Amino acid sequence: MEYAKNILETIGNTPLIKINKITEELPCLVLAKYETFNPGNSIKDRMALKMIEDAEADGRLKPGGTVIEGTSGNTGMGLALAAIVKGYKCIFVLADKQSKEKCDILKAVGAEVIVCPTAVEPEDPRSYYSVSKRLAKEIPNSWYANQYDNPSNAKAHYESTGPEIWKQTSGKITHFIVGVGTGGTISGVGKYLKEQNPNIKIWGIDTYGSVFKKYHETGIFDEKEIYPYVTEGIGEDILPKNVDFSIIDGFTKVTDKDGAVYTQRLAKEEGMFLGNSAGSAIKGVLQLKEHFTKNDVVVVLFHDHGSRYIGKMFNNDWMRKQGYIE
Repeated sequence: MEYAKNILETIGNTPLIKINKITEELPCLVLAKYETFNPGNSIKDRMALKMIEDAEADGRLKPGGTVIEGTSGNTGMGLALAAIVKGYKCIFVLADKQSKEKCDILKAVGAEVIVCPTAVEPEDPRSYYSVSKRLAKEIPNSWYANQYDNPSNAKAHYESTGPEIWKQTSGKITHFIVGVGTGGTISGVGKYLKEQNPNIKIWGIDTYGSVFKKYHETGIFDEKEIYPYVTEGIGEDILPKNVDFSIIDGFTKVTDKDGAVYTQRLAKEEGMFLGNSAGSAIKGVLQLKEHFTKNDVVVVLFHDHGSRYIGKMFNNDWMRKQGYIE
């Protein structure tokens, strides 16, 4: 009989799927690493499990403990699944720009959810970074996962996502393109792929209002680059320790509008019902057109599922209010 012993054994080994209509203008083969096939419907299941296992192994997370994390939703889901199987409580702190669906999904898997304002500095005591850290100090037998600076995040992708992509493309991959938030995916996958073939190009998708692109190009952390934006899951107003800028060949920035519009297009033209960052990622691929030739194999990673954005990118009233569609 073939069966998984628990839900955590189904994480990973997600498919690669060819993109057909949206990338018609490109000379190359474009393949999507389709991470919604993970049980929590996002790539974050991989690193959530790894962070918990590593914390258990070195004693930071003890039996009956409470897992605390600041999350835009998906890491929380991955942590919650692992916590259910392993017997931990969860408290997740979200910024108020995250979709209602994300809050509701976390509550559905038994987590306590605390919502904080988006439009405050990271150091502000009300920010979701600060509240997470404070709770971890105050609550006995708790562990703060800290996906931004926790090395287990990038390690998960070095050990699983990278090798899967290399194997699935038979080593023919020439470009890897992915939205950058905590930096774990681009750094872990990028490190693995460049060890196999240093000529593989690693491109990050950034958003307007985020510091990554300018910092990568100039080494300057420019606070003038920072302002609130709508796109979820990519871009930052901090420099997470998980972003290894030395592995990244370049960034391209995608507007909030393009990210939202292309999220709808992926659903309607490719049958790919995905989250907001997938729209940004595929638009980023199109923006990088001049970097590709006919023999290239471009892998773009799609992080999460469209069900988390029903009230936003898949709601035309919301899209009209934002001025994204007529």
